Amino acid sequence: MNAIVIDEPKFRFKKYVFENREHAGKILAEKLEKYINSDAIVLAIPAGGVPIGKIIAKHIKAHFDLILVRKIQIPWNKEAGFGAVTQDGVILFNEPLMAELGLTDEDINNCVSKTRNELVRRMQIFRGNKPMPNLKNKVVILVDDGLASGFTMLAAIQSIKKKKPKKITIAIPTASFTAINLINPHVDEIICLNIRDEYFFAVADAYVNWYDLNDEDVLNYLRD
Repeated sequence: MNAIVIDEPKFRFKKYVFENREHAGKILAEKLEKYINSDAIVLAIPAGGVPIGKIIAKHIKAHFDLILVRKIQIPWNKEAGFGAVTQDGVILFNEPLMAELGLTDEDINNCVSKTRNELVRRMQIFRGNKPMPNLKNKVVILVDDGLASGFTMLAAIQSIKKKKPKKITIAIPTASFTAINLINPHVDEIICLNIRDEYFFAVADAYVNWYDLNDEDVLNYLRD
């Protein structure tokens, strides 16, 4: 399966095309208007995907929820990851990168354990006892604020596929070609406004105003 890929030509290969996440969310929402009043469910990846997913869900009048997935951080570079873990236990490794990094089994196990512990903490804060929505035969729109390697999103996709959705659409403001190519065979549709072909790709470079969201920021969006 190869996904339909929709981008925004005027943003192609450019940096700093969005004022902030809210601006990106509004543009993405317009690209998803075919799902207005459908059975779509918007699932955002915290933290950065939450403001964007919230805007999309409101615009298309869809149910909004979270999917918790977290990159497995490289011990000496917390901004980068060598895999990802999902809330239901899917673990995905970037094996070529792991080989380059020279990580030992102990390193890997420690990093995975820390990631799982952080997911448990986030589950308690963001979901509590709230169950995941029923995704069977639904259109699932997965949202994040951008994809560098794509492994975090791929882990989320694998988790969602176990729920038997009718269709999986990825909605993201920005991504590398590498990330698009990684997830392309696993979903039905990719809407990415700003695709860039860069060796050192940074999601933040798509935004004029970029900042990390904390737990309280996410909770405020969930209360709204």
